[in-house]
Amino acid sequence: MAISLDFSRSPGHNARERTQGRLLALPALLWLILFFLLPLVIVFVVSLMTRGRAGTVTLPLTLENYERVFTTYLPTFADSILIAVLTTLICLVVGYPLAFFISTRERKWVQQIALFLVILPFWTNFLVRTYAWKVILGPDGVISALAGGGVNLLNTNFAVLVGLVYGFLPFMVLPIYTSIERFDFRLVEAAHDLGANDWRAFWRVVFPLTLPGVAAGCILVFIPAIGAFVTPDLLGGTQGFMIGNLINQQFRGLGHWPRGAAASMVMMALVVLGLMFYAWMNRRRN
Repeated sequence: MAISLDFSRSPGHNARERTQGRLLALPALLWLILFFLLPLVIVFVVSLMTRGRAGTVTLPLTLENYERVFTTYLPTFADSILIAVLTTLICLVVGYPLAFFISTRERKWVQQIALFLVILPFWTNFLVRTYAWKVILGPDGVISALAGGGVNLLNTNFAVLVGLVYGFLPFMVLPIYTSIERFDFRLVEAAHDLGANDWRAFWRVVFPLTLPGVAAGCILVFIPAIGAFVTPDLLGGTQGFMIGNLINQQFRGLGHWPRGAAASMVMMALVVLGLMFYAWMNRRRN
């Protein structure tokens, strides 16, 4: 009887692999500590401090800044969440059919051209694209000209919503496209064999199995939308005031760093809640 011994996965070899893995992860870990965790800790400490003279921060520690955020600025947070949710829903309603259309094209060159058109706006600076919408929605813009003049959609929540949907729609399309691309359409044929029509097969088979792409797209749209600054500032004015504008106002306009830091931490908490919801959906699917 021949006995073969395999020492390629010995304990010493596994220990060396773990050590090499830690060394490879060390630069990324240091980067996260220096440029993410450390600034976050500094902002949290500042949010608990008191505004001194000339906009400086000083002791004593207080929770007054958070109290002001949850009282005076609560409508701003509520409006920001509502706009971010509407942006996400509109991107989903528009992006899912577009991603489905692209992924079901039989000719690969058609898919490649369609994907190229989806990511083409990223070739232009986001600020320039936002200014373009400012011209389109303004009193002398295209929409006003088509309506016969006198139409000004700037400085409204509608303008902010249009700008956010335009800016973040590709973030919804690409994950859903990837999810549908991996979908096995033989399952749809099986559903048809069992008596389901196209509509029922979509809702009972296609959509549930592409939910990971939908969830990823919703997170990728909701998180940047809730903290958007450029789009509400240029298209919304005082009517489209959002969390990003509030934080900028506290840091630059009023010089109240502790209150701005408190608003930043609350926004960060909202982002973490969104990520936790995404993780919960993944666990539930698994």
